[in-house]
Formats: sequence, C-alpha cells, structure tokens
Amino acid sequence: MNSVLAGLTYRLTITLLTVLLTATLANSRQTGIELSRSIAEKATQPTNDWPLPPKGPAALAGKTIVYIGEDLRNAGILGVGTGVREAGAAIGWKVHFLDIGSKDSRRETIFKEALALKPNGLILGGMDGVANSGYLTEFRTAGIPIVGWHVAPFPGPVAGTPIQVNVTTDSLEVARVAAHFVIADSAGSAATVIFTDSRFAIALKKSETMAEVIRSCHGCSVLEVRDIALDKVTMEMPAATEALLKKYGSRWNYSLGINDLYFDHAIPALVLNGQAPDGPPFSISAGDGSPSAFLRIQNNSYQKATVPEPLLFHGWQLIDEMNRLLSGQGPSSYVTPPHIVTQANIWPGTDRINLFDPENGYREFYLHNWGRTQLRK
Repeated sequence: MNSVLAGLTYRLTITLLTVLLTATLANSRQTGIELSRSIAEKATQPTNDWPLPPKGPAALAGKTIVYIGEDLRNAGILGVGTGVREAGAAIGWKVHFLDIGSKDSRRETIFKEALALKPNGLILGGMDGVANSGYLTEFRTAGIPIVGWHVAPFPGPVAGTPIQVNVTTDSLEVARVAAHFVIADSAGSAATVIFTDSRFAIALKKSETMAEVIRSCHGCSVLEVRDIALDKVTMEMPAATEALLKKYGSRWNYSLGINDLYFDHAIPALVLNGQAPDGPPFSISAGDGSPSAFLRIQNNSYQKATVPEPLLFHGWQLIDEMNRLLSGQGPSSYVTPPHIVTQANIWPGTDRINLFDPENGYREFYLHNWGRTQLRK
C-alpha cells in the first residue's frame, strides 16, 4: 500500500511539475512575444517627434565635394546621393558624383578621378570602408576629410581607415527591430529564411543578428540563411525562391532580407507557384527602403514591411558632418532611430509613397544652423 501511495505521489508530483513547467514556458514565450510587440509598436510611431542633431557651425563658403557611390543602381546609395545633392545646393557647395558600379575593375580609376578633382572633402556611399581603405591613403595624405554612408556596421568613425564619420542608422538595431516585427506579426510562430550578402561585413552582421533574435523565440525557427550577392539578385533570386519553395513548402512563412532588392526578384517564382500576394512567405526587409518596396507594402502585395533608411536626411547629415570637419569641429555623433513602414503607417494622408522622409523639420534645422534662409535649386 505504501508503495502504491508512493507511486501515486511520484506520478502526481511529476504531473504537477510538468504543468508548472509548461505554464512557465508558456508564460515565458508570451512575455517574449509581448516584448517583440512592444519593440515593433514603438518603431512604427510617427516621425514628427524624431530628435534632431546638436547645433553645428555656420556654413563655410565655396567648398567642393566628391560623392563616390559603390553602385548608383542601388536605391539606397542613389537616395543618399540625392540628399547630398539637395543639401550641397542648400549650403552653396559644388558636388561631383562618381559611380563604381560594383565593378572592381573601375574602383582604382574612380578613386584617382576623385582625387584629381582636388576636392575639399570626400563622401563615400554604400561601400565597405575597411575593404576600400587602401584607396583612401592619398586623400588622407592630402588632408581631405572623408565621411561615408553605410561604410561600416556602426555609426561613427571607422577603425583602421581615415573615415571620420559613418552616417547610418545602427544596422544591428535595424536588424533587431525587423526580426522582432517578424516574431510579433507571426505571434511567435515564424519559420524564416534570411537573405544576405556575405561580401559586406554590414550585411553579415545584420543577418547574424536577425537570426539570433528569431532563434530566441521559442516557437520560431531559422530555416536557413541564403547568401546571394546583391549584384546577382536579378539572376539568382528567382531560382533560389523556386528551390526554397520546393524544399520547405508551407513551412516557410516569413522572409527577412538585408535589402528590399531580394523581394523585387522573388515575385515571379512566388506567382508561378501560386503564392497569394497577401499570403506567406511574408517579406520584411532590414534594408534601405526602395520605391518598389513601398508600392508592395501599400498594396499588401508580396511585402509586409521594411525598415528603411531616411536617405535624404542622411544626405543632409553627410554635408553637415563635412561642414563640421572642415570647420575644425568634431562629428555630431547623431544617429537616427529605426522606423518600420507597414501598410498601416505608410504616410497616411499623402500621395508620397515612394520615399521615406522623416517629418521632424530637419531641412529647416540645418538651414538655420548654416545661416541659410531657403533651399537653393
């Protein structure tokens, strides 16, 4: 009888512990989902109360700047260049634009051409600062200050290079916010494919961070991380999408990309395989924010969200950072916060759907700082 009671007590204890453990795990999972929802909700708020940079020096006159883009076909690099052009005109500087076109055969020639222009400052757009540091030696020797956009994973100076300021939203924060959005949107059940480009340190760190966040969710999984070079997306993404659909079928319900470009070229395979425009796999980009991505998001068609860069704002910041350096001041240390664009918040009340431009009055702020009264055409 004692053995029967002991056995019953043992089974009841195990059952109770199992119930408690299940409840604890369920509570822990729900807490994790609520955290993701909180992060995603904060990142979807309006941008009119975004903070502004600290006040800088008045505009210097008569400066010449060169902007070298890694590839001006990239919407982010082109968008920042547009902001640089706009801000350059506003401050009264001459800006030359050069394009490497992602061709290593052109790289040395382009940097030599930039140096021959004898600029007062050099701006780099969308290239790996460390990988290109050898081309910057002569600029440093000539005393030409260098700033860049997306030239390293983190904002600020780029160690091991003469790049004094990297203007960017913190890439790891962008990656975390995008991944938390996936967890929240899926209610903790995302099975995700992550697209990255291993040629760039910033891309690898973003994809690694997204994978880490997704794996922290008890009910989520990373099906795989697919490495496709951005300059080969047009050729490789359709076949890759087809292969992934065959491999994972309906298990694959979310996609994360380091750039919107991946989803531009996934659509044909999704259509041919009968995937509904508003159905899985739902695509979310921790990328620059392209016009085509915004159109997809607005129409709920093959993309659910993106975490775009404020490209024009960053172009203005690059000119201001250069003005600070040329004036003998240090960088502003300003970093824009991440912002998620969804169908629900894609600039309601306006027809401006192809560009993310914060509404915090940054143009007027910079113009006032520089001692300018209006935009110059």
